[in-house]
Amino acid sequence: MFKRVENNINLADMENEISNYWDEIDAFQTSLNNRNNDKVFRFYDGPPFPTGSPHYGNLLAGVIKDIVPRYWTMRGYYVERRFGWDVHGLPIEMEVQKNLNLEDPQQIDEYGIDKFNEACRTQVQTNTENWEKITRKIGRWVDFENDYNTMDIDFMESVWWVFKELWEKELIYQDYKVLPYSWAASTPLSNFEANMDYREVEDPSIYFTLNARDDFNDVQKGDKFLVWTTTPWCIPGNLAIAVGKDIKYSRISLNDQFYWIASERLHELKDYDIEVILTCTGRELLGATYIPAYEEYENLFSDGAFRLIHSDDTNTESGSGLVSQAPAYGESDFYALKNSGIEVIADPVTLSGKFDNTFSELEGMNVKDADNKIMKQLKERGSLFSQKTEMHSYPFCWRTGTPLIYKAIPTWFLNVEKIRDRMVELNQSTHWVPGFIGEKRFSNWLGNARDWAISRNRYWGSCIPVWINEEDPNDSICIGSVTELEKLTGEKITDLHRHYLDDLIITKDGKTYRRTSEVLDCWFESGAMPYGQQHYPFENEELFMQGFPADFVAEGLDQTRGWFYTLTVLAVALFDSVAFKNCITTGMILAEDGRKMSKSLKNYPDPEDLLNEFGGDSLRAYLINSPVVRGEPLKFSEEGVKLVTRNIILPLWNSFSFFSTYANADEITFEELEKASPIEQRSLMDRWIVSSLQSLIKNVNEKMENYYLYEVIPPLMNFVDELTNWYVRSNRKRFWKEKGVDDIDKINAFKTLHEVLIEFNKAMAPVLPFICEKIYQGLIDDEKKSIHYCDYPESNTKYIDEELEASVDLAKKIIKSVRNLRVKLKLPNKQPLKSVKIISNNENITKQLGLIENLIMNEVNIKEIKIEKNVDQWIDYEFKPNFEILGPSLGKDINKIVKYLKNISDDEKILLLENKTTEVDGITINLEDINMNLTKKEKIDELDIVGDFCLLLDTELNDDLLMERMSRELVSYIQKERKNQGFDVTDRIKLTIVTNDKFVQSTVENFKTYISNETLTLDLEIKISETTNKVHDRNVEVLINKLANNS
Repeated sequence: MFKRVENNINLADMENEISNYWDEIDAFQTSLNNRNNDKVFRFYDGPPFPTGSPHYGNLLAGVIKDIVPRYWTMRGYYVERRFGWDVHGLPIEMEVQKNLNLEDPQQIDEYGIDKFNEACRTQVQTNTENWEKITRKIGRWVDFENDYNTMDIDFMESVWWVFKELWEKELIYQDYKVLPYSWAASTPLSNFEANMDYREVEDPSIYFTLNARDDFNDVQKGDKFLVWTTTPWCIPGNLAIAVGKDIKYSRISLNDQFYWIASERLHELKDYDIEVILTCTGRELLGATYIPAYEEYENLFSDGAFRLIHSDDTNTESGSGLVSQAPAYGESDFYALKNSGIEVIADPVTLSGKFDNTFSELEGMNVKDADNKIMKQLKERGSLFSQKTEMHSYPFCWRTGTPLIYKAIPTWFLNVEKIRDRMVELNQSTHWVPGFIGEKRFSNWLGNARDWAISRNRYWGSCIPVWINEEDPNDSICIGSVTELEKLTGEKITDLHRHYLDDLIITKDGKTYRRTSEVLDCWFESGAMPYGQQHYPFENEELFMQGFPADFVAEGLDQTRGWFYTLTVLAVALFDSVAFKNCITTGMILAEDGRKMSKSLKNYPDPEDLLNEFGGDSLRAYLINSPVVRGEPLKFSEEGVKLVTRNIILPLWNSFSFFSTYANADEITFEELEKASPIEQRSLMDRWIVSSLQSLIKNVNEKMENYYLYEVIPPLMNFVDELTNWYVRSNRKRFWKEKGVDDIDKINAFKTLHEVLIEFNKAMAPVLPFICEKIYQGLIDDEKKSIHYCDYPESNTKYIDEELEASVDLAKKIIKSVRNLRVKLKLPNKQPLKSVKIISNNENITKQLGLIENLIMNEVNIKEIKIEKNVDQWIDYEFKPNFEILGPSLGKDINKIVKYLKNISDDEKILLLENKTTEVDGITINLEDINMNLTKKEKIDELDIVGDFCLLLDTELNDDLLMERMSRELVSYIQKERKNQGFDVTDRIKLTIVTNDKFVQSTVENFKTYISNETLTLDLEIKISETTNKVHDRNVEVLINKLANNS
């Protein structure tokens, strides 16, 4: 017998109960063990940083990475799910620096790298507990006990193997380049990291002058070169002025002084009284010399500095056409000087982004803070021509939130440009969802990829495994394993972090080698996770190859320039392969106000608080049924979570509660359910809900196999509405009726609902794991079973009846239309109406109505459905061409179609509708190429247009209809009284109706059977007496008493 459950449910408490049940039966591990010998489905779990608590973006990724593995497990695959942690790099280091009050690398060195790194290790281990708690609350099954960790020696050894493989393929090199640089973190960043956080900022835009040192061609000693820059802090490092060799320049007279400016930029001086003395090309200025703004680097003049040079990047779109060149702080500047044969560089800025003691007045100042000081100095020297500010987009450090600078620094690189075209080519074999992300955004990013700066001047990370000859920097040894390092050093290796390796020396052939000091970019490690998590190739070689490339990955849109990118680079470089076959990319989750979620602004609900209130299923349903799974942004709303709870989770529970209540009341057994008729012999609505479910399962499997979650979730959610608001609602009386009266129909109803609940909950289980488990446990009689052990349902096409589904869809349209008319006309559904007239020339509609007219009449309380084919009497047609279809083929000729359809006669309309085609000036057009809109010929409130047909509601009322309305009002009132008095839904009652209203008396006499059946009344009497109590504006009092033993 089935155990009865209540309608009211605390979802968070229920989910905690289910989590404990899963623990008790070891459900996750058992689900894996059950599939241990099956085919392998591999997905890569992108390792998050264990800093702070997981945000909604993490939770969304976690939900997707739970839904897909659960689905493929139920499809018969073994899906290993190991959690991973990206524990190296700036996120952890910044936390530890803050905790230890260490500002820069110098202070870390003084504190001790060993103590600093161990503090990082400790910090990592204290941050993971909250992640496990939140992950449990969202119902994600993932192995935390056997997680992989980028600081484990096995993982780090695989990273070394990756590095050495790239080394041997000659893809690793060291060079001195200008790179995005985080002064707050004292390390260079890669170009893709620099693109992760752009912000609108206000910066100076200044014109300053540098004086010609000597006469040169048309330049005369003392002439002023009008130079433009938006980074005044770079001026102390200025070593050249860039012009364009083909740009025309003018020597002008202004206030008895002579200036040089690009001729096309003379309008910048429109407020001054100037005279153009002469013009020449930039080519004639190349080699002219000038006196620097600061004399501290004057010694570099003899090495070629302080000259006018050519740069391809100089233009006349802004500025003066003369651009300050500081090769230490600009990539374009760096190469412009190099291409001009000037091999000097001046860098007065420390690794912490502060000026060194080269310039005494600037010493210790942060570069961005020095802007105002430098402009003041230029003004005092008479060199500041003009200044203003401008808003522009500027890169910030993605970890510290501080503005980046560009800085020349020796760095290790991975030669991505060498494999760039191959990456683009191979990416075409990956299935991206949504498709445009991979085909456009990611492909374009790959196509423009630059060599990857993979080294960081930091501490807590995988060491670059290169030992360099102390005497010859071109002589180096790359290490690819622990064994190799032990052999070369003679030391036992137990850890691969800096404080274990920095003092290790390799002596070979009389030469001494020391390790280069840098560590690897933590993105390099995350890109190496397919190999590191398996300790490949040192272990698990066969296991790794079984799952490479991965069947599936999923992360947010930002990872197209992060993890997806690094995975791809390393996979193509190592194996000439993509890293993953299928990729779901989600959009960004924003606060409800459209801004970025911010802890300081408190503009979003705390995830844990929300989970404690609504439960994990509600959050899962909200996130997964939102624009974010289509790669679009989502403005997170707590109201949205409430809505999905009210519209999806609770109705699904209520359908089960309804089943359990009446199955328990009638003591329905599993044996009785087996006596049900075959599906094809059951009622129309039984066959319809089964057909709808089988169609749904067919569609879900097709879409899930292609990872189209955004096409899977809406129909699953919609089926909850079909089940509760259409099937259960329209069949309630079959469950309510007394046992012993048409038992086979009653059993058929119970059997159908039982089957549908089980199969649908299996289909929904990957999405809503908690409530589906709870419902499943109430529908089976096996102990220690889980719905997640089941095979995923496969569609039985034998039970799919497309014609029946189409007919019920038509019924739903008609029912919704009539309900809307009733609301509009203020005629509640309790008021029976004579008829509704369906007006259509469509023979198929007439045929379908034969199947569904009883359903329609019962749902909208109509006595009769009439059919009329004289459509033209009621509606008119408006025709417009479908521009999307006809535009490309007809071009300008589409205007002929527009004109024709605008002036089409009634007779021509009829011919077009009958023939489905017509000809206009020799152009044949078909009805399907035309957008058709139906309009009312007259304003009739009772008439409604529904798609391609209309209906007319007969609203005339007579005494019989009014009396039937009264009977329904009485039933509604009695049901409320039953509830108010705490009666069970199965309690039988004695009912006394007190009234002296003749109309009410007649109503009760005429509808006695109806009232008794609906209210479970076994004894009904009418007592004629006065009362002041009102029911539907009539004097009626209702007295109810529960009968002992329900008899």
